[in-house]
Amino acid sequence: MSRIGKQEIVIPGGVKVTQSGPTLTVVGPKGTLTKNFRDDITITIAGNAINLNIKRNDKFSKSLWGTYASHIKNMIAGVQTPYQKKLILEGVGFKSEVKGKTLNFALGFSHPVIVEIPDTITATADKNNITITGIDKELVGSFTAAIRALKKPEPYKGKGMRYEGEVIRRKQGKKTV
Repeated sequence: MSRIGKQEIVIPGGVKVTQSGPTLTVVGPKGTLTKNFRDDITITIAGNAINLNIKRNDKFSKSLWGTYASHIKNMIAGVQTPYQKKLILEGVGFKSEVKGKTLNFALGFSHPVIVEIPDTITATADKNNITITGIDKELVGSFTAAIRALKKPEPYKGKGMRYEGEVIRRKQGKKTV
């Protein structure tokens, strides 16, 4: 049994949750989020609380139970306060800047790297600190991971792009006799 799925999700003031078929819509002061859910879990909205129950007692339904509860909690939290991730770009000659709806990088390649910013996300780049903000936790995390994958930090000098607070394990390098 899912401990997270059993818990009742409280809808705070200023947030409105509606359900039409498999689609759940959360509207709050920062925006609107919509997500489709499978029919293996029944979602009931009563007053200012959401309850989730499984239809079938199989392993797949039980695994979705807590996952769907976490998704709904993240949606409610996102429309109240946006999620934020920060990246730090380290290395000589590595640069980042925002031009319109694109992120432009100079990552030591022979060409500039240009990444399109999704509509629901805002990105700022000051010096070598990149901040990505949005109400959808999943989209913010996947977009940040895609940017980090452009130039992962290397273990010898630590050059590359890393999350704020991420610790890079360093290797010793060559020894001279």
